[in-house]
Amino acid sequence: MAGINFAFEDFKQLLRLNMGISDRLDENRAESFTLLFCDFSEISKTEIENSLKEILRTSDSIVNYGKDYFFVLPYTDKYGADIVKKMFDEFFKKYINSFMLSYPADGEKAEDLIGNLQDSVSVFLKKDLHCLDAFSDKF
Repeated sequence: MAGINFAFEDFKQLLRLNMGISDRLDENRAESFTLLFCDFSEISKTEIENSLKEILRTSDSIVNYGKDYFFVLPYTDKYGADIVKKMFDEFFKKYINSFMLSYPADGEKAEDLIGNLQDSVSVFLKKDLHCLDAFSDKF
């Protein structure tokens, strides 16, 4: 098993695609998918690649900017995303800084999710995700 990698430049479009699929197929509009951010700055590239192969499903999407990783986990609520995050912690044998948001609960548009992610990571993890500025509606 392994997630599918997408170019960082396609991140906003990837979110929009998942929103469209969710809107079409998920009638109750619960937590249709969860966006999980993980800071792998202390992890080697080889270890990261091995963890992705072992932990993620083929339906999961991966976008990264350096060692900042963004996972789109379809049909996964925050509880399920937390399980994935704990699997990363166990794999690396250390706590990984992370944050998660769900669609549509935490944002109705891609720009909302991205802006909320930036704000939350800045407040709770004291990390700036300036790499997402190009996708935010703030600029």
